[in-house]
Amino acid sequence: MNDEELLRYSRHILLDEIGVAGQQGILDAHILIVGAGGLGSAAAMYLAASGVGHLSICDGDTVDRSNLQRQIIHRNDAVGRNKAISAADTLANLNPAVSVTPVTEYLSAQALEHAVASHHIVIDASDNFRTRYEINRACVRHRKALVSGAAIRFSGQISVFDLRHPDSPCYQCLFPDTSADEETSCAQNGVFSPLVGIIGATQAAEALKLAADIGTTLKGRLLMLDALDMRWRSIDLQRDPQCAACGI
Repeated sequence: MNDEELLRYSRHILLDEIGVAGQQGILDAHILIVGAGGLGSAAAMYLAASGVGHLSICDGDTVDRSNLQRQIIHRNDAVGRNKAISAADTLANLNPAVSVTPVTEYLSAQALEHAVASHHIVIDASDNFRTRYEINRACVRHRKALVSGAAIRFSGQISVFDLRHPDSPCYQCLFPDTSADEETSCAQNGVFSPLVGIIGATQAAEALKLAADIGTTLKGRLLMLDALDMRWRSIDLQRDPQCAACGI
């Protein structure tokens, strides 16, 4: 690290659990964020501010005025622009030392496989089950750590599926793919603005812990938030040996 980096990240380095070695792990990390909406906004901004070396942000959607209530990475003048490009512009101002690759389309199965394989950590900030299942399957195949979050109305949830470990459950262990689930979107049901920030920031925290190799992650646990009553619940998760994605 150079002098400018030592100063910028000094409040991390002062933490015994992170120190120089942990911050270097963050600087060396390549993290893939799928979705530049509410969850991806908060996650990307904290990861960039923390000095993650390379971020790839994937989103084929454009910024709509209704997004601005919660997708804080996008500014008013970004309406009509691609979300990944808008996010990259904001992050360049936040921390120009971070390399950001905007991917301006929804990834095909082959492209998603390549993207997952070439990153250390994957953050699922998508908003539909089909994409979540595809990301999970790619992470299972390439043994990548997946930080998965979701938020709707006043309810949020987050877990880490660390597929580097054979005993770790995957996303599909928790939510079996029945191909019959109805999509639940913010456009149809609404979402409390700060909720996506809380869950997205927690996703960033888990990704940073993985990159710095510190602490205990949410592997094997599902953390759920009722933001209306501000109550957290945690449940233990087990790997399903019959899971269609990760079962043997």
